[in-house]
Amino acid sequence: MLLLAKQDWLGNIRGDILAGIVVAIALIPEAIAFSIIAGVDPKVGLYASFAIAVIIAITGGRVGMISAATAATALLMVTLVKDHGLQYLLVATILAGVLQIVAGYLNLHKFMSFVSKSVMTGFLNALAILIFMAQLPELTNVTWQTYALTVAGLGIIYLFPFVPMVGKILPSPLITIIVLTVFVYFMGFDVRTIGDMGQLPDTLPIFLWPDVPLNLETLAIVLPYSLSIAVVGLLESLMTANVIDELTDSESDKKRECKGQGLANIGSGLLGGMAGCAMVGQSIINVKSGGRGRLSSMAAGVALLILVVFLGDLLSLVPMAALVAVMIMVSIGTFNWTSIKDLKTNPTSATTVMIATVIVVVWTHNLALGVITGILIGSLFMAQRLSQFMYINSSYDEASDTRTYNVVGQIFFNSSDKFIALFDYKEAVDKVIIDVHRAHFWDITAVGALDKVVIKLRREGAEVSIVGLNEASETLLDKFAVYDKPDQIDKIMGGH
Repeated sequence: MLLLAKQDWLGNIRGDILAGIVVAIALIPEAIAFSIIAGVDPKVGLYASFAIAVIIAITGGRVGMISAATAATALLMVTLVKDHGLQYLLVATILAGVLQIVAGYLNLHKFMSFVSKSVMTGFLNALAILIFMAQLPELTNVTWQTYALTVAGLGIIYLFPFVPMVGKILPSPLITIIVLTVFVYFMGFDVRTIGDMGQLPDTLPIFLWPDVPLNLETLAIVLPYSLSIAVVGLLESLMTANVIDELTDSESDKKRECKGQGLANIGSGLLGGMAGCAMVGQSIINVKSGGRGRLSSMAAGVALLILVVFLGDLLSLVPMAALVAVMIMVSIGTFNWTSIKDLKTNPTSATTVMIATVIVVVWTHNLALGVITGILIGSLFMAQRLSQFMYINSSYDEASDTRTYNVVGQIFFNSSDKFIALFDYKEAVDKVIIDVHRAHFWDITAVGALDKVVIKLRREGAEVSIVGLNEASETLLDKFAVYDKPDQIDKIMGGH
């Protein structure tokens, strides 16, 4: 274990530190922009990005992954901040961290297997739409200079990477911030700047216990937001961990990551920061820049704080148009444009799940609710498909006057009615054999269906036997079936 820890921290010192500095520079405009989305001072997002990046470097389960303040969590905070203020946001952040730690101990990370590709695509597309919609207030009732600066910013973001030598080294969002800030300063344009949004930090963060009453009323206010933040944060973090696993051809500890994200959010809330989670874009930047170990995330957090504290006066001059351009870039990069083309070729069920996820998220501004909706709809489609693969073949032996039904497939709540309908209850035979060697009974609805079939056949005078039950199905039937319990038969048949 000591050797592994040494490798995580000291196995790539130069690469991790340089990558961390690049990530820190790229984090600054996004942390400020996410703060503004949430409706709080820029220092809240900057402190959060510092705290989360440093703490997750120590506690996280995916080395080389960057966590900080994010748009996904910021969007969930808007109403809470507007209605109750910053102090309640800090409480919600701490509680979200506690819930994430509990999720880690409960192994809830395993439920990621229920998130289909269609749900993930809908999740990302909805996130992209919400990020873009959050920029509209900054583009409404403004001067022409704001529109011109935004267009120019987008031009720099997408064209700068093609500049020889430096284009691939320096992050284009940072170059956009620098160029537009210098241009606005010397041209004297009257446009909104970061300084108009709130006071930037000029000191190191300090321990800050939220100034709110600790009672049930406070819990009732923050719990819904904390649940959403915890779920969305874990979803995005675990999805990002999968991406980095693929890029680095390595495995991550998802359980530890859940706990680590929780500890990072608790630390952020206690240092005056907002909740956050893993960042897909920044994590990829880190890996592509050579970051592989925990030191890269630590370096990113520390470098960010140093830059903010000592360059706060310069950061206050940054025009909002530059941040709008950065966030539009994030929105465009997040949206899965291929999914539009795939609408014609993907199965109807996959398209429906994706679109439903997008609609619910955009309508409610709740990413977790959209993901849950997508999972539920996808599960219903899967249940429907599974029920279609259940069928019954029958054969008749005239010598023994026996009808044998061979059941194939999965018997559960969605296929139970079909299972009942496939038997001929009016056929006059002495014996009926129900062969279930190639079938499986999954739930009490399936058991109830078998009860009805057996009882109906017996009422027509047939001797019924069941053969081929697997161990799991037999256990379920022994516990819940009533066809061999005369006192229970009337209940299952409705008293008739």
